Amino acid sequence: MKTAFVFPGQGAQTVGMGLGLAEKYLEQANTILGFDLKKIVLEGPEEELKKTAVTQPAIFVISVAMFEQLTANGLRPDFVAGHSLGEYSALYAAGAISFADGVKILNRRGQFMQEAVPIGQGAMAALLGGDRATIAAICAAVGNVWPANFNSPGQVVISGKKEAVESAGEKLKAAGVKKVIPLAVSAPFHCPLMQPAADKLKKELEKIALNEAQVPVIANVTAQPVTGAAEIRELLYKQVTSSVLWEDSVRKMIADGVNSFVEVGPGKVLAGLIKKIDSNVEVKSFSEM
Repeated sequence: MKTAFVFPGQGAQTVGMGLGLAEKYLEQANTILGFDLKKIVLEGPEEELKKTAVTQPAIFVISVAMFEQLTANGLRPDFVAGHSLGEYSALYAAGAISFADGVKILNRRGQFMQEAVPIGQGAMAALLGGDRATIAAICAAVGNVWPANFNSPGQVVISGKKEAVESAGEKLKAAGVKKVIPLAVSAPFHCPLMQPAADKLKKELEKIALNEAQVPVIANVTAQPVTGAAEIRELLYKQVTSSVLWEDSVRKMIADGVNSFVEVGPGKVLAGLIKKIDSNVEVKSFSEM
């Protein structure tokens, strides 16, 4: 029996997350960041927590606190993976990135992603139903819109310029997609419009120490295991503009013998997706552990 720890991305945040568990980690993050992340996470306001440059380090810190709690109780993963910013939490769990570097780089990553496209010009939408090939073909035909997340069978997220996302949504509905749900995001993540953010992030990634991963990390960009520091650095750069291959990542772990998944972080979003990908595997959220 093999176990994978999976770490959530943006959207999992709630005011008060990590209360009674993460205070010391939040205090360390305050020192690293130079602003009061602890107060925002535990007390709000929600609007402040939703800001990308705050959300990203916040979810990382809470995920790290939960991971440390599990390992203190003797639990160890055979594989790790994270959804988008969750990949940094997975890298921490694998010993590839330090806590301080993770907090710093995610704050910068959030800033760069926010700055890459002016607010209101980009959009994202979740599609329910529809097959990958049709979605990819319609996005390519419309232009300036791309598949951003392949989350589970029948759930794909598209990302791009606002008008292009809306136009693709109409065409996809006509092609049989059941629902197109606009997402409340501040920028079009995981698409080529994020290239300016990727280029800035690359410079920041060159400044930090990345170590060999002690357990395989399933990368968002390839849905394949990675352990080498140089490859991890390159994939983190590519991840900003590439689709998150979450469904493929989960299938890869199952193919490699994983039959138990633990979602380590706030919320239960990934647990829900994994159950849709394969109902035969055991899936637990941190609160259920």
